[in-house]
Order: sequence, then structure tokens, then C-alpha cells
Amino acid sequence: MAELGAHLTAASAGDDRPSIFEAVAQDSLMAAVKPALQHLVKVLAESNPGRYGFLWHWFDEIYVLLDLLLQQHYLARCSASFSENFYSLKRIPIGDCRQQPLATAGLPKRQHWKSLLLLVLVPYLKGKLEKLVSSLREEDEYSIHPPSSSWKRFYRAFLAAYPFVNMTWEGWFLVQQLCYILGKAQHHSPMLRLAGVRLVRLTAEDIKALEKKLAGATSSQTHSIKTQVQSAARKALGGIAFSLSTGLSVSVFFLQFLDWWYSSENQETIKSLTALPTPPPPVHLDHGASSALLPKLKTVCPLCRKIRVNATALSTSGFVFCYRCVYSYVKTHQRCPITGYATELQHLVKLYSPES
Repeated sequence: MAELGAHLTAASAGDDRPSIFEAVAQDSLMAAVKPALQHLVKVLAESNPGRYGFLWHWFDEIYVLLDLLLQQHYLARCSASFSENFYSLKRIPIGDCRQQPLATAGLPKRQHWKSLLLLVLVPYLKGKLEKLVSSLREEDEYSIHPPSSSWKRFYRAFLAAYPFVNMTWEGWFLVQQLCYILGKAQHHSPMLRLAGVRLVRLTAEDIKALEKKLAGATSSQTHSIKTQVQSAARKALGGIAFSLSTGLSVSVFFLQFLDWWYSSENQETIKSLTALPTPPPPVHLDHGASSALLPKLKTVCPLCRKIRVNATALSTSGFVFCYRCVYSYVKTHQRCPITGYATELQHLVKLYSPES
């Protein structure tokens, strides 16, 4: 472990590549934002379905449009995605160029559009595929198609092959990250390789150029009507993207907390901590005497020693008897036959089993 840490430190100190921790952290940033936003939209839709129901129904499409706008803004302005810029990284084309282009220069058109499509479209299609697989699995359990139909054979084969395809996909990313850690690859993600770019850290010149570009954009003036309209449209889109990115930057940790809080693993822990305790046994119950009264078979009535008929429980103690037996006993003695707790006829509770 120490050798791996020393290797990572030496690798990060010897070139401009980000460490594997920075690269993986920026990948997980946007992956944490979507579930948190989805939960907020779900809460809104459940509170007022008539007004906000469409947000939940079209959440994937609305999110992909906002993501497209956000990533386009940052790729054009900073040569990086939102999460990459958040961690002070930028994208540069793959090549042996000794001098890196500034972040304000932008990516070449081919790398720009390939980056945009891979950043936005691939997660969208992967999410849709996962939802399709989930719906097909539910349909397979309650399907009305005969077992020999070609359609059922097809999607059963698809469901059987999907885990292996998904494992291959995830394994591809894992192998790429291992190669990146060992210095055998320039990319930690296959998506960067497909886009023809690699990640590097922002330099002091990049930061100065970004500040100058922001200052120049606010002070620039246009003269013609066409350029004014184009500039206004760009400013409007840029303003929306900037406000969205600023809001995400401020609330990113809050969204990650929401994602953690409502994760399935954490919900199991919360349920175990907040679950109601098991009711204790009767405090006045004499175990020696009760063992003689209680039958060994749970289906036998403690009073008549026969299989229970019309099983009835006493709400005061929880023990179960035949209705006729316990009714007569409680009416005569006004107490539970096992525990001796004071009991009235209104404390008798009829039990209904699935067979009845």
C-alpha cells in the first residue's frame, strides 16, 4: 500500500495528470447529483401531483436537457465538464504537443461534440436500459405470453445476457483505472479515450485566462441587431447554465448528503435503528408453571389440549386459544389462563389465517 501511494505521488508530481482520486471523485460528483435531484422531484410530485407530476414523469428527459446545457456551457468556456472544472481540471486533445492549449481556447470541434455526446447521451441511455431491464423482469414474472413464444424467449435471453454485458462494461472501466494507476494509460475512463481527450490540471495561466474571459464578456458591447440577438440568446443560455452550475456548486455537498441519506444501504441501517423494539414477555409469568400449561405444538389450545378452532388471541397477554374455550374461561374468571392478567371479553381478538 505504501509503494502504491509513493507511486501515485511520484506520478502526480512528475506530470500534469490528476491523481486517480481526483479523477474518480469528479466522476462520482454528477453520479450523486442526479439521484438527489430525483428524490427532490419525487417529493414535489407526491406533494402536488397535479402541478408537479409531469416533472416526475419526464424527469430523465428534463435532466438530460439541463445536463446538455450545463456541459455545453463548461466545455465551450473552460474545456471541461462541470465536475471536471469543479476539481480544477481541463480536457486537452490527445497528442504529443509540448505546449498545452489554454482552457479558454476550447476543444477542437470533433473532440468537443464527441465529449458532449459521451458526457450526456451515454449516462441517459444507460439509465433507460436499466429501467427497461427492470420493467422486463417484472413483466417476466406476470407475463401472459406462453413460455414457447418467440418474444418471451427473446427477452428472457436478453435478461440472462444483461448481467454479463453490464459486468463487461464495469470491468472495462476497472481495467482502465488500474492501467491509469500503474502509468500504462493516459485516461482513467474509456469515455475519455473515445472522445480523443485526456485530463490535466488547470495551470496558473488557465486561471488568469478564464478570469480575463469572464471580465471581457461582461464589458463587451455589440452593435448590430443580429449580433445583439445572438448575444442576448447566448447570455440567457449562459445565465441559465451559470445559475445552475452555481447552485450545484453551492449545494453539491447537500445533494451528496441527500443521496447518502436515501440510499438503500443507509435506509436499512435507519430502519434497524428506528424499528420498534420486540415486546417483552409478561413480567409476572412464572416460567415453571407456564411451561406445564403451554402445549409443545403451537397449533394446540392450552385449555382443551386440542387443535385450535376459531383461533382467538387475548390482547392483554398475546396467547392464542380456541374461541369457545377462552370465551368461557374469561367470562368465568376475568383473567388470562396463562399469565393471570385481568382480562375482559372485549379483549378477545379473532385471528384470521390465509386458509380461512
